Amino acid sequence: MTTVALDTGVGPLLRGWREQRRISQLELALRADSSARHISFIETGRSRPSEEMILRLAEHLDIPVRERNALLVVGGYAPRFARTALDDPSMGVLREAIDRLLACYDPYPALVLDAMYTVVAANRGMRLLLEGVSEQLLTPPVNAMRLTLHPDGLAPRILNLPEWRADLLAQMERQIALARSAELRALYDEVAAYPADPAGTAEATGVPSLALPLRIAHGGRELSFISSIATFNTPMDITVAELAIETFLPADRATAAYLHTLMP
Repeated sequence: MTTVALDTGVGPLLRGWREQRRISQLELALRADSSARHISFIETGRSRPSEEMILRLAEHLDIPVRERNALLVVGGYAPRFARTALDDPSMGVLREAIDRLLACYDPYPALVLDAMYTVVAANRGMRLLLEGVSEQLLTPPVNAMRLTLHPDGLAPRILNLPEWRADLLAQMERQIALARSAELRALYDEVAAYPADPAGTAEATGVPSLALPLRIAHGGRELSFISSIATFNTPMDITVAELAIETFLPADRATAAYLHTLMP
């Protein structure tokens, strides 16, 4: 993914992140145990922040780990966070832990995504849900947004496609604002241009829900799921920081019972 440009000072970059987060200099100073005057001096280039200060401000501004490296480089320091390929031997324990976690969710669908929504791993429940999807969309690297919104993917089977599509696109917009990624923006433009024909969309069930459910046709039945996303706490590696575990839990007893019949 593309990071922020490196041809400007660390001060203006920090100011840009602060303004994007809609935090005043005073509020940031209080969070970072500093002063508004010092924050102002850093942002205008009158004061060169230490490595510790850059990382502290980045933490309180919730700047992605990848971008923290960029800030350190612009500030004249070495990158702090490594980026280790997931297939590196040192990631073996992590990969095994992910596989065990996904298996625990069976028969409920679950998968792991990276920052570009590429599917890193998926359990058997997820693969069952993808039956009937075009083989082209299932050829690695598999992208979850394309799988969901492409006309040859799950889109024709999603019974509340307009609502689900709008929620996914809004999620991507928030991620783009956070990561400032040209690649992610290109993916957004691609999937947003897919036809959003609501033909065949079922009427609302009228059953109260805790969150927007994914209502999808499968095997002549309507299945209903509520999704949740989890990330790793305090990651020290860019790859780990950008992984997300998405799970689809049954939104009703009928869905849960049917899934158990598919995978006893």
